[in-house]
Amino acid sequence: MKAVLCKAFGPAETLVLEETASPEAKKNEILLDVHSAGVNFPDTLIIEGKYQFKPPFPFSPGGEAAGVVAAVGEKVGHVKVGDRVMALTGWGSFAEQVAVPGYNVLPMPTDMDFDTAAAFSMTYGTSMHALKQRADLKAGETLLVLGASGGVGLAAVEIGKALGARVIAAASSAEKLAVAKAAGADELIDYSTDSLKDEVKRLTGGQGADVIYDPVGGDLFDQAIRSIAWNGRLLVVGFASGRIPELPVNLALLKGAAVVGVFWGSFAQRQPQDNLANFQQLFAWYSEGKLKPLVSQTFALERSGEALNALSQRKAVGKVVVKVRP
Repeated sequence: MKAVLCKAFGPAETLVLEETASPEAKKNEILLDVHSAGVNFPDTLIIEGKYQFKPPFPFSPGGEAAGVVAAVGEKVGHVKVGDRVMALTGWGSFAEQVAVPGYNVLPMPTDMDFDTAAAFSMTYGTSMHALKQRADLKAGETLLVLGASGGVGLAAVEIGKALGARVIAAASSAEKLAVAKAAGADELIDYSTDSLKDEVKRLTGGQGADVIYDPVGGDLFDQAIRSIAWNGRLLVVGFASGRIPELPVNLALLKGAAVVGVFWGSFAQRQPQDNLANFQQLFAWYSEGKLKPLVSQTFALERSGEALNALSQRKAVGKVVVKVRP
């Protein structure tokens, strides 16, 4: 099979496309014929050795995929050969085939295509877990979403609206904010030109945001914790800015606020039934037209490095997808 391989930690330009042996499905795995692979921020880190998981060389990046089941291990009973599925792989999706644990595989909704399915699991799974289990977001509350034009950010905007929240989208340009507005955001903040703290204060009548969704970190986290409402919840989702911030804990004390970590991958493994319930709701919202995943760019397998750079250089809106099979 063809696969994009990382043979040593380094930038995306060092990845190579080669013929390699196909994997075999173990007893608890399925073998997936990959049609499309989602590109996510952890993929840009894993090839440089900056992620919490460091696969043995050589490996293919790509943490999520959609395709057709080619083989099924004897302990897997919920899917069969020929089923169209979406899968969380950790790594390995930038290849024509990948072996995936059965518990990380879900049948695709019948009205969903491969590109959309490859772009769905990680972003919507993360944002649903964050807003439901970690923030307990209630209808009528104000949700502030940072990085609102990115994959997880857009998902958070849509899910926030589906849950009945007032959503303030914050991003770094008017073009990115237009994307968030189209996804349903009620208010917009351009933090490249305006003070995040001052604008949140203005838009909330001085009260602050009840829930803050932060996949960016860095300086924006510093402003966000100062923009939180009494009893607010600040969700730590990621650090796309590159700097992991430090928290003056007196700020949490003064607002009676909670700073809450979001690690959806671990949640999905530890609480599989809750994760399944989340996806059942997400699929229902998708069928109702409340969720409209935005795939802004697609790249052929041999251009996987370009796909990763589009994300690492923060040029992408919505999701980027690698089309493994045209």
